[in-house]
Amino acid sequence: MVAFTSLVKYLILQGQKTIILKRITRWFTVTLVLGLALASCGNRIEPLEDNWESAVPFQPIPQGLVSIRSADCGVCHQEIYQEWLKSTHAHAWTDLQFQSEIKKESSPYLCINCHIPLENQQEYLVTGLKNGDIYQPVKEKNPQFDAAMQQEGIGCATCHVRDGNIIGTQVTNNAPHPVRVDSSFLSEQLCITCHNANAVVTPELVCTFQTGEEWKAGPYAQTQTCITCHMDTLERAWMAGMPERLSHRHWFPGSGIPKRKGEQPVALEGLNFTPDTLPSTYSDADSIRYSITLTNAHAGHRLPTGDPERYYLIDLTWLNAANSDTLSHRRFRIGEVWEWYPVAKKISDNNLNPLESRTFSIALLPPAEGTYTLHAKVTKHRMTEETAAYHHLTGDYPTYITVFTGGQTVTVK
Repeated sequence: MVAFTSLVKYLILQGQKTIILKRITRWFTVTLVLGLALASCGNRIEPLEDNWESAVPFQPIPQGLVSIRSADCGVCHQEIYQEWLKSTHAHAWTDLQFQSEIKKESSPYLCINCHIPLENQQEYLVTGLKNGDIYQPVKEKNPQFDAAMQQEGIGCATCHVRDGNIIGTQVTNNAPHPVRVDSSFLSEQLCITCHNANAVVTPELVCTFQTGEEWKAGPYAQTQTCITCHMDTLERAWMAGMPERLSHRHWFPGSGIPKRKGEQPVALEGLNFTPDTLPSTYSDADSIRYSITLTNAHAGHRLPTGDPERYYLIDLTWLNAANSDTLSHRRFRIGEVWEWYPVAKKISDNNLNPLESRTFSIALLPPAEGTYTLHAKVTKHRMTEETAAYHHLTGDYPTYITVFTGGQTVTVK
């Protein structure tokens, strides 16, 4: 009887253990499932949605060509290639300021999509974003990465190669490669893809390139385009041995501020400068007033445009001609002012609208009889010297050019 009782107790105890073990197993299973679910929710992969989040899909080499690198295009299209080499487009990737910017922790991957737009140029392909966070791109190694094309920045293929074809604006029957005529593709809409990048990426990171919107809101939107001003037309042979036909310059002139010391890019100045012509003689009781008027006479967009850190300075200075002492000096600025941290916001904006004029003046009350000289200078800047120092940019990276100088000498009796 005792043995039977002990057996019953043992079986009951074993049953309890089994129940306990089942409960523990069930608890671990539920916990593991919930943990995996939470982990999955915490690392969900969201697809790329905005066009600027993705590169242009990989472009195969059209039949008849050895590559789609600009240097190889230049073997035949020599004059066009030499023009492109002078352009800002050719520096889009190698530009020292851009390279400094993308090394910052605050710079997301998507900035490269305007500077090296083709998948062929990108070492990694971005397939999605972890939790929709631009600072957590899902990357995979690009097996078709072309390092030489990456260095080109905005090259020939950026605009002229799609789906195994060379995109052109005119029919040609003697090209060694397939040509697809599409003038709508090679229009201002293609330019605006990058030159109107306007988005609040994060509170402290704002992309504010609004040249396209400025052009659309301006007086030339219905009559002239980006190509009208930045790609002059001419008649020439597209390559040696071909007949002359309508062509466009490919140096894409802009600010004219070199990307490297010693370079001479093709500039396109949108301003007209109208300085006063002063009488040669004044009495010692006269107040001498000098003015200069700046007019955005040639640009279809505001000036400056593009990078919000660009600006003009107008310096007006009266000197005593006898000893070069500065008697009066005034400085004026045209451009935007931004506060970038902790939240990016525009503080002020006095950029010149198309066809707008603005006058800047300085007065001098001569202290005595003698000769006095007025110096006027207008400079165009891509950034302040403080910003250049912050980016560790040396003297090999020019930050401004002079676009106007003038002066007058008067005699006070």
